[in-house]
Amino acid sequence: MAYLVRRPNTWIMRVLLLPIVLVMAICSCYGYVWTDPRLNVYNWGEGLYCLLCIAKAIEFASVRGGRRKIGETLPGDDERPAISKKDYDPTGHSADSNGHVPVTGLERPGSRFLPVWLEDAIEVLCSLRGIGWDFGKGTYIPRETKPIERNAFIRATFSSFFRSLLILDFVEACIKLVPGLGTPAGGTMFLPWLPPLQRYALSTAIHFASGFALLTGFRMCYDLCTLIAVTALGHEPTSWPPPFENPWISTSLTEFWAKRWHQFLRQTFVVFGGHPGMWLGGRVGMVLGTFLASGLYHECAMVAMGREWDNTVPFFFALQGVCILLERAWKKLTGKRVGGWPGTLWVYFVIIVVGQPCVDSWHRRGLGGGFVIPPFISPTRLLIFPMILRILQLVK
Repeated sequence: MAYLVRRPNTWIMRVLLLPIVLVMAICSCYGYVWTDPRLNVYNWGEGLYCLLCIAKAIEFASVRGGRRKIGETLPGDDERPAISKKDYDPTGHSADSNGHVPVTGLERPGSRFLPVWLEDAIEVLCSLRGIGWDFGKGTYIPRETKPIERNAFIRATFSSFFRSLLILDFVEACIKLVPGLGTPAGGTMFLPWLPPLQRYALSTAIHFASGFALLTGFRMCYDLCTLIAVTALGHEPTSWPPPFENPWISTSLTEFWAKRWHQFLRQTFVVFGGHPGMWLGGRVGMVLGTFLASGLYHECAMVAMGREWDNTVPFFFALQGVCILLERAWKKLTGKRVGGWPGTLWVYFVIIVVGQPCVDSWHRRGLGGGFVIPPFISPTRLLIFPMILRILQLVK
């Protein structure tokens, strides 16, 4: 399918192959499961990936003229990879970059034993942020904070991976200490037997820890992929820019979702909801449709875990679209963007306070009860917790 999207005269073949690809993705999403309840979280991840494949298939089948690299008139005009070394300028911006930092590095030494069409197909299939491709224009790419010299970059990435592994392991193990949350069956983070003040203080801490674990786990997986690509596949360090840009300091929801949070699923949500929303309601419809698609995407992944449907998650993500439209209305009324410390308080209120029922919905259905890091390799369970118990016993 990825190959055919680089050949615009084969649109009939793309349309014929679309149902096959969709059926295969849906069967993979819901037909094959990890049967151990403790590994149910992997069904969630598998569901997310298969839904992403469905969005890619729809996009490839519906795009007109084939996907083009930036600067191409027709697919295949430029036989270089989409991201080439000549575009790199670490000190400034580039008109050919995706709206922020020029990112390069897919000049892979020794990769020319593959046909050009196959390299292009793999590249467009694996590109989520669309760096160097027409569908990635406007996507925000965070500035690189690690050194771009290969050996130094590898060391920094390995350090980031190991640090994220330790943090994720500790946070995950701590969350599982809360009654109910540590079981595959799930439980609420609003413990009913606690007084209201303690109950919501604990739920806020769990909510914050869950978001931190999600962010850290995402970074850990990205670092692992980066290490494989740079060390084994010969990618340049600059082809793997950071996935996040410190979302904790966002001063508006627009900044949070469009820049500081990861942009890997941006195109997926645009395909599922943004384009239909634009057709129905213009730019307002595109914003609402994109965020509604995000909510449905996350909820369908929960169904892949074998859990019942819950409208809480789609409602929360759809609400983000409404809030962003309110920020636009505020700018039109006052002439000023939402920002500064009031904007940060607004972001924390929506994400940390209003978002708690969404995360609780995930915990009630067992998302936090699965083992992300197996106990037999968990530093927290093997070393830190036994050490703490031994210290407590000595204190007694």
